[in-house]
Amino acid sequence: MTEQGPQTPGAASGAERRPSMDQLAPLAANAWLRYDLIRRMIPAGVTDVLEIGCGMGAVGVRLAAQYNYLGLEPSPESFAVASQRIALGGRGEVRNMLTDGLEPAARFDLVCAFEVLEHIEDDAGALDSWAQRVRPGGWLLLSVPAHQSRYAAHDVLAGHFRRYEATDLAALLEKAGFSQIESREYGMPLGYLLETARNAVGKRKLAAAPEASMEQRTGASARLLQPKGLLYGGVARYGTAPFRYLQRGFPRVGTGLVVRARLAA
Repeated sequence: MTEQGPQTPGAASGAERRPSMDQLAPLAANAWLRYDLIRRMIPAGVTDVLEIGCGMGAVGVRLAAQYNYLGLEPSPESFAVASQRIALGGRGEVRNMLTDGLEPAARFDLVCAFEVLEHIEDDAGALDSWAQRVRPGGWLLLSVPAHQSRYAAHDVLAGHFRRYEATDLAALLEKAGFSQIESREYGMPLGYLLETARNAVGKRKLAAAPEASMEQRTGASARLLQPKGLLYGGVARYGTAPFRYLQRGFPRVGTGLVVRARLAA
């Protein structure tokens, strides 16, 4: 996948170029670590992509540059940002709904859910529901925070019910009808420093607003600690570049987990 969206004809046609991905939808530092793994785990031959819980569309606009893309986002605030970004990116669609609002027959080559499953109390039920949206022989691609022993203030603030071990998530996926399960971790070593900083922020924010419900925290999580402006986006992108390559040498060590699984044909 490229990190630059499709562009209109250049100066000879008088058309303006589309904004770059860093301008349109900058990724936070930890999101860059995660996205480096996501983009390399997208299976070959994918055409249609459904992203569940697309947040503000930072990953979605990048997917929409390469695939027939549909994003679902239940939070009205995040949906408003995501739909604008996808529209400016030139391709794809975002809907303000959950998966049960889709047409009953809607199926996709690839169903994605990045940093979503940990927000759902009945995660096994969610996986069963998501499997219904995968074409036979198609794929599910997930990212979740890794290792329950690392559950801390940021997880509480973001509305996480849990974190995951690769073996536990694989067992849930098998029960939902998936096979060819492949998991990799990311974040070694920079992710540990970033997580420490997020937990420090989480402690302060929880002290200021301790009564927020899990639903409220989940709704706000897509906007939590998100980058604002091209400068921050550029710093995050180029500042994490060496760490994105370094983490590839530690696929079983990290703070986050990306899992790919295939539905039986």
